[in-house]
Amino acid sequence: MRIIIYSYNYYPEPIGIAPLMTELAEGLVKRGHEVRVVTGMPNYPERQIYPSYRGKLYTTELRNGVAIQRSYVLVRPRPNLLERVVLDASFVVSSFIHALRGKRPDVVFLTSPPLPIAVPAALLGWLHRCPVILNLQDIIPEAAIHVGLLSNKKLIWVFEGLEKFAYRTATKISIIADQFADNLISKGVSPQKLVVIPNWVDTNFIFPMSKDDNYFRTAYKLEGKFVFMYSGNIGLTQGLETVVRAAKLLVNLPELVVVVVGEEKAIGRLQKFARELGATNVICVPFQPRNLLPQMLAAMDVGLVIQKQNVIAFNMPSKIQPILASGRPIIASVPLNGTAAGVVRSSGGGLVVPPEDINALAGAMVNLYKNRQQAEELGKCGREYALKHFSFEQALDNYENLFLSVQKSSK
Repeated sequence: MRIIIYSYNYYPEPIGIAPLMTELAEGLVKRGHEVRVVTGMPNYPERQIYPSYRGKLYTTELRNGVAIQRSYVLVRPRPNLLERVVLDASFVVSSFIHALRGKRPDVVFLTSPPLPIAVPAALLGWLHRCPVILNLQDIIPEAAIHVGLLSNKKLIWVFEGLEKFAYRTATKISIIADQFADNLISKGVSPQKLVVIPNWVDTNFIFPMSKDDNYFRTAYKLEGKFVFMYSGNIGLTQGLETVVRAAKLLVNLPELVVVVVGEEKAIGRLQKFARELGATNVICVPFQPRNLLPQMLAAMDVGLVIQKQNVIAFNMPSKIQPILASGRPIIASVPLNGTAAGVVRSSGGGLVVPPEDINALAGAMVNLYKNRQQAEELGKCGREYALKHFSFEQALDNYENLFLSVQKSSK
């Protein structure tokens, strides 16, 4: 098949949806499909165009058999709501022009958010008379309204219209968790349109490794320490201050260290907060290159998944699968009735505590700090669960079968 993957983020961006879409595209190529990725100039998570891509309106490159069509996006380091809308609009226009340059696809696959890319993807499907598959990583605008990011009534009306348009024009909608289904069905989406395909992790790339001779531990002087690690976005939905405050309660435990890995400006602000609070056991580290991710995960004793209590229940952090695959236990400070909590409980790979509850988080950390055997057993359970439920080959099979089914039904 000829497949277009429409994704705002892609390699070399290190976190979020970019690594997943990169693995999916390259995996499909290895199975003999022709894959074209329509994406923006790389800018995430710093929200600055990477130096080698600056000053370019369009560029096309070939990487591991995937044709990557990049187009200009207007970015700002800390965008307000209006600037985010302008950013999305710039990508919608520039990417659609570039996407027209290429062979007719058999399938168009787009990932959302951002929601506005449903418009050019639907236009491509209409022009080429081919099916469109919408992959939902989050339900926008509902999630944005829930955390207070979107409050303007006119913009809410616009985004709700875009949401209806995206669902109506998609041939199929792939969702990453069962909990998405009830929400979509309540909005009039046919259950027959929905396909559940969880996000995956490459269990051959990320696997349990020894902490001995670990570059990350050596580089950041973590030898002999019991390391709790959070790695990922530091934004509206996380509330990492909870972690810093919990760490402050445990500052008297000399071996216990909390490591936060994130975008440099964000970790700078968090490190300042930790210093002011007296949480001397918090270390902030910039994002590591993707190829060093297995070593970084192996350096920790426990992985942290943190969400605020106002995060919408079906939000599923993509960091859960890699932590499980690494054979390390999870402490999840997340909404107790949410998707993330459900996965951690089902995996048997960690502990769940209420979000933004500093004492509960600190208590869970002390529990695993003092009970190393329990931590090890949780990690083993998590690894087994990842192999069974989140393997890349399983996800690739599911997507390939989905693409084939919609292609056949469209003929």
